[in-house]
Amino acid sequence: MAAAVYAQQPYNGVDSHLGNLFMLSNAQSRSISPENFNGAKGAAGKATTGTGAGAARELGQGWKISPSVDIKGKSTFTIAEMEGPGSIQHIWMTPTGNWRYSILRIYWDDEATPSVEVPVGDFFGMGWGQYASLQSLAICVNPGSAFNCYWPMPFRKKCRITIENIDDKAMTLYYQVDYLLTEVPASAAYFHAQFRRVNPLPYKDVVTLLDSVKGKGQYVGTYLAWGVHNNGWWGEGEIKFYMDGDKDWPTICGTGTEDYFCGSYDFTTQSKNAAGVSESHYTTFTSPYSGLVQTIPGDGHYTTQQRFGLYRWHIADPIRFEKNLRVTIQALGWRGGGRYLPLQDDISSTVFWYQTEPHGTFPVLPGKDQLEIN
Repeated sequence: MAAAVYAQQPYNGVDSHLGNLFMLSNAQSRSISPENFNGAKGAAGKATTGTGAGAARELGQGWKISPSVDIKGKSTFTIAEMEGPGSIQHIWMTPTGNWRYSILRIYWDDEATPSVEVPVGDFFGMGWGQYASLQSLAICVNPGSAFNCYWPMPFRKKCRITIENIDDKAMTLYYQVDYLLTEVPASAAYFHAQFRRVNPLPYKDVVTLLDSVKGKGQYVGTYLAWGVHNNGWWGEGEIKFYMDGDKDWPTICGTGTEDYFCGSYDFTTQSKNAAGVSESHYTTFTSPYSGLVQTIPGDGHYTTQQRFGLYRWHIADPIRFEKNLRVTIQALGWRGGGRYLPLQDDISSTVFWYQTEPHGTFPVLPGKDQLEIN
């Protein structure tokens, strides 16, 4: 019975699971890259012009003529257009330039507004513009700055993926989009991702990670680039999921920021220095479903504040909703006398979910100055 179910659902990414990797499927594998801009069968590697033409001048066609594209400043480049039905299985890219100034957008079918709109660094868990190794089921970031996405993304009619370079300078992009041409069941939802930033967070406000979601679906992931503006621990705040008509009180409430990201006690480990004095340290980790992927300390000069990157994928435990969803998180530390301190930090969030279309209105993406890491 299980094998039959798997065989009927090649769209959902199970081809990559060892449990049924041996199952045959009628899905057709395709790939889009600068060596095959439209993913056509038997048409890859045929370029005669491209960014590698000079290096291949003595070798000719078929020898890495078009491995990448250059995207001018203040311009948008369409990296992939696909006719469905099908499903994206894997996206790889390594963009040069400022990762906050490269905006990834994905449009499903004929929609006018994107279902994914996120700076490319934040989409791949690198919101602070610095490389760190990230090893998880959904996102992998490998040396040096190789971004990989494994979220399955089914579509019925069309898919269009663009990169907008909002910087003044040109950037170079190497990329590959691997996808299947396959049937998509009526029960398959569409992938969405949304970015927000607040800096500073107003006193006693909560951070809204997601709202205005209407329809049926499931929430599957959170990435936060968290910059602290105070000394001391910053992660006492609770995450809350308001679903299906919840008003003042949520259905799901966490117990603390590090708890939600599957850590505990400030992500701290203890050790002794050379003098035998006990010291505590933040401990980075990456795992299939969660991680504290970055801790960036101040340098004692112009970089004075600590910064953190955290992810939590709800792959084994998706948050399912029937009608609507709103998600918030508190920024909470400690003040004297054992009292909580509402923080006013710099918090950028990227959230991931699946839902039926049409999706609600996204907030306006911040401008370049508001996106800048400073």
